[in-house]
Amino acid sequence: GCSRPLPSGAFVYRGTFVHSTQQTALQILKDALLGVDAQGKIAFIREGKELEKLSQTFGFKTSDITQLAQHEFFMPGLVDTHIHASQYSYAGTALDMPLLQWLNAYTFPVESCFKDLEFARKVYTQIVRRTLRNGTTTACYFATIHTEASLLLGQIANDFGQRALVGKVCMDRNDCVKHYKETLQDSQDETCRFIKELLEKKYPLVKPVVTPRFAPSCTGALLEQLGEIAKNNNLHIQSHISETHEEVKLVKELFPESESYTDVYRKHNLLTDKTVMAHGCHLSDEELALFRETGASLSHCPNSNFSLCSGVLNVRNVLKHKVKLGLGTDVAGGYSASMLDAVRRALDASKVLTIQDPKYKTLSFEEVFRIATLGGSQALSLDDQTGNFEVGKDFDALRINVAAEGGPIDLIQDEEPKILLEKFLNLGECHFLFAPENLSLM
Repeated sequence: GCSRPLPSGAFVYRGTFVHSTQQTALQILKDALLGVDAQGKIAFIREGKELEKLSQTFGFKTSDITQLAQHEFFMPGLVDTHIHASQYSYAGTALDMPLLQWLNAYTFPVESCFKDLEFARKVYTQIVRRTLRNGTTTACYFATIHTEASLLLGQIANDFGQRALVGKVCMDRNDCVKHYKETLQDSQDETCRFIKELLEKKYPLVKPVVTPRFAPSCTGALLEQLGEIAKNNNLHIQSHISETHEEVKLVKELFPESESYTDVYRKHNLLTDKTVMAHGCHLSDEELALFRETGASLSHCPNSNFSLCSGVLNVRNVLKHKVKLGLGTDVAGGYSASMLDAVRRALDASKVLTIQDPKYKTLSFEEVFRIATLGGSQALSLDDQTGNFEVGKDFDALRINVAAEGGPIDLIQDEEPKILLEKFLNLGECHFLFAPENLSLM
């Protein structure tokens, strides 16, 4: 059986694989053999000593194997569960105001420019390239209220081979930037058109997500319509929740009949097991219980929470309530489009809570690694396809070389894979190399 050639598009790798499982925050598979079938799915993952048997069963030659070096490992691709593609042009600036003022001064004026498709193409091409270069293989994007530009973002993500959920933003309430809002009817019609046209493209990796910006910029009537649209099309939903105290207070004034911010979304059928809500810094235990009950998830965006002085999410408490949790960069409230930055800030945020209360149990790097990979794919309900190295899932992976020439890490001696991963998470950078011939966009 050994002489059969590997089908084209299939691969076998041998070396160290690190990933998370439901039970273990960090599982290290040393000298593992992983086979990828022609469809890009994981066909097997076994120990190196089973080489003989595997090569007969799966029909590959030893010469077909790609061997990783000692200081290399594979890890799952990083999952950005919350990022505003349309805000990338001013990332790294404009961080001098709290959320509600920040939206009016910077965000809405910039987002209103996306009716210009050339501007949109420029920004969206750059953000997809940048996130991929940073190792983000899956991203959950907010676009703007403009249908054509949002469809363009889907096309660009598809052309670059990034797995993405893309949302046309919905807002029929905005007193501050008059021209940056929709009517209820337009919002509804354009959302339906966006979904229909994006699904008709049959992109293998890009799907639409229903996107009410957040409760303060939507009327109850619009929220209700969006809940209906999501339900009828069995779609993902994304929005923001309890990012700042000021915003929570505003929601109470706008929706006096609701018991809590979470209750606003629940009442309008926007809290489902395919919902991801960004931030959640100021959620009560009762609200977290609602998240757990409905299967909705949270996206922890620590850079943004620090940058806009919004609050610090108590991740331990979220995990204690068994709520699905991923990490997000929240560009441009978060100034970095790198998920490695999100990992580092998540560790910082948990240390801040420990400084305030020495009894607080700081998150370990292993736990944050899981939130950035498997946690993110669970938060986006994509964990049947990605998130770790299990047979049948897509081989969605980063090949990390910690000793890369000219890289940011100096290795003094041979280290265990666990140490290599820790060094990479704290010190590493991703430089994903684009192969121009694979891309229709350059």
